[in-house]
Amino acid sequence: MNPILFVICLTAATGVGGLALGGALAALFKRKSPRGTSLLLNFTGGLMLAIVALDMVPEAVETAGAGTRLLMVPIVLVLGFAVTWLLNCWIDKSAHHEDESRPHHCACGHHDLHTAGIVLAAAVALHNVPVGMAVGAAVAVEGICLASVLAAVTIGLHNLPEGMSIATPLLHDGSKTVSAIAVAALSGLPTVLGALAGYLVGNQAPAALAAALGLAGGAMLYVVFFELLPEASLQWKSRWSILGAVVGFALGVLLISGHGHH
Repeated sequence: MNPILFVICLTAATGVGGLALGGALAALFKRKSPRGTSLLLNFTGGLMLAIVALDMVPEAVETAGAGTRLLMVPIVLVLGFAVTWLLNCWIDKSAHHEDESRPHHCACGHHDLHTAGIVLAAAVALHNVPVGMAVGAAVAVEGICLASVLAAVTIGLHNLPEGMSIATPLLHDGSKTVSAIAVAALSGLPTVLGALAGYLVGNQAPAALAAALGLAGGAMLYVVFFELLPEASLQWKSRWSILGAVVGFALGVLLISGHGHH
């Protein structure tokens, strides 16, 4: 299969499909289990962390080579984290400003729920661009193989709770099930664009590929440490919930080792 077509199909299935499935689960199970959600978030975070630490960053270091280009990897890793963080801060500030600019706005009204769902969908769509770069960069490095599919499946798992979070307020606002799922699915389209950007940039030169891997890795670290793990802790405040992250990380180690990455 053509690598570009593979990237499009893979990210459409896991990015758009993962969010759509999350929206469908929200419609199917109106009452979600906090413990189950916490374990799923921790598991996804652990798996994503293993991919970044044991596959993406080592590959970026190996691709960058020795000398000054090697210093680029930690710099772009932090840059990817910072850009994703600033992007989410801007979204949160814009949403807060919109709420303050509506003096007659009822804090507990149905319009609040609809606005929350749309703003969250926009936030997910924007930060899925750098996250999608991880898949494109992985395909540029590894080709069509298990590591590329694993990176995409991890993003799909990460999108399940986000799809539920988008659809839930829309469903409670009275939106139709199909509409709520469609909004959740559409927020996954930028994943495809990010993946294409990661693949095309990564194919230009070793330095560009190392930079793409570092930026995508930083974005994924933001998702793990600022979104998945804190939300998992809020859902279920228990030491046992962290076992999900340990199991996810262990599975990532097993799959990456089985793939033969050095």
